[in-house]
Amino acid sequence: MSARPELIRPDDASIRAAENRTLDVLASLFQAIGPGQHTLSLAAVRTDGAALFQSADLSLSANPMRMAVLDPDDYSTLSMLLLFALEGSTVTTAGLIVTTAAEPRPRAYGWTIEHGWLHPMDTAAAQEAVTPAPGSSAVDREVLPAPTLIKPSGINEESPRG
Repeated sequence: MSARPELIRPDDASIRAAENRTLDVLASLFQAIGPGQHTLSLAAVRTDGAALFQSADLSLSANPMRMAVLDPDDYSTLSMLLLFALEGSTVTTAGLIVTTAAEPRPRAYGWTIEHGWLHPMDTAAAQEAVTPAPGSSAVDREVLPAPTLIKPSGINEESPRG
């Protein structure tokens, strides 16, 4: 017998709805963070206790709006993890940190993933999430309040899955 409980596969309708929400979230997120070099870092804890992490580097430009992904596999994995976090039945907690290249130091914004959408993370919690461990070579980031993402109509805040 496994030490972890089994994950129950979400139904097809829930997955399809989460796929659509994932596209909506990413479109809203990209509009909010704007042009530049960005790293998206998503951490999640599954219902069986497994901690998951994925990051992806991308560049956004405007006129016309374009996205270039450094590693398509990283971006695909991050998108899939985001999908399951938004769907909600196999993930207990999740958060997204976006780091934007800037001088004199990078800027960071944080969101929690709840009820099928991204919600601005408390700035203190985001600061804790991005603070480098003592002795690490990680770059210190300036944490700013995350913008509220524009939500398309039809997202149900009362439902635990959106």
